[in-house]
Amino acid sequence: MKVAIVGASGAVGQEFLKVLRKRRFPIDELLLFGSRRSAGTEYEFCGRRIAVRELRHNDDFKGVDVAFVSAGGSTSKEFEKTITKHGTLMIDNSSAFRMDADVPLVVPEVNPEDALDAPRNVIANPNCSTIQLVVALKAIENISHIRRVYASTYQAASGAGASAMAELQNQYAEIAAGKEPHVEKFAYQLAGNLIPQIDVFTDNGYTKEEMKMVNETQKIMHSDVKVSVTCVRVPVLRAHSESVWVETERPVSVAQAREAFTNFDGIVLMDEPEKQVYPMPLFIADQYPVYVGRVREDLANPNGLTFWCVADQILKGAALNAVQIAEYLVSQGKLPK
Repeated sequence: MKVAIVGASGAVGQEFLKVLRKRRFPIDELLLFGSRRSAGTEYEFCGRRIAVRELRHNDDFKGVDVAFVSAGGSTSKEFEKTITKHGTLMIDNSSAFRMDADVPLVVPEVNPEDALDAPRNVIANPNCSTIQLVVALKAIENISHIRRVYASTYQAASGAGASAMAELQNQYAEIAAGKEPHVEKFAYQLAGNLIPQIDVFTDNGYTKEEMKMVNETQKIMHSDVKVSVTCVRVPVLRAHSESVWVETERPVSVAQAREAFTNFDGIVLMDEPEKQVYPMPLFIADQYPVYVGRVREDLANPNGLTFWCVADQILKGAALNAVQIAEYLVSQGKLPK
């Protein structure tokens, strides 16, 4: 198996190295690609030092079975044909291709079989907040069809990359030193603040991030579910949290929901409110599963449930999900070609 990582020096690229090593993904040769600035940087992988190559329009991907790409939407669009022209499967972490009809959008716990039909040799990794949402929704969908979903997200700085995480840390240090905090990655100071905007606003008053969750949820679940979301950036380094309300076709009891979450692959139920046990990003960072807690009846809707879920945005929300897609294709005999 010949594998490539595009965007190797970024936060997700670095996580790819950790996940591939930890999960012992079958790799005979690993290639790393990045910008001109990061070219030549070396990273250790399984006892070997591998230098980052500059991503160029050439034949460097010839013979590569799968390329994990996390270098931004514009780079993905520019280099799609370069990466796939010799048959390489491109698993892309950007939003570039997610809603293209001929590109599957895959969360392995929800719709793994969609990965088997990728006519452009491109599979899209969903938005990080969408991934953890649909994993939790699928457990309930297996009991009764979900008609509506309302969600508010509490998204960590990690969603904007390693530099955004560093900016949050620096802001707290600057505040502690009595200095004016430097603001660059976000519209406002994030330290000690909440910003009810992620990405730009669209004509309907929702942000692009919110509309991603709406559209991607329907595509992944092959569902007519109605979704409404408010996305908020919070001063947390890593791991996104979500408050979720669902309306099902028939009532689903709290006991049924808890059992469904407990038995669903990829979910850990952490729900003992009497002991103050529930998921929190402080403890979920660097963990693989989606954690669910605060499961309860919706007091405003007899067919409603509400719950809280937390997942590591860089892992399940990005690198881990992409590697799980590749692992599924290996299990189905589709990789290597």
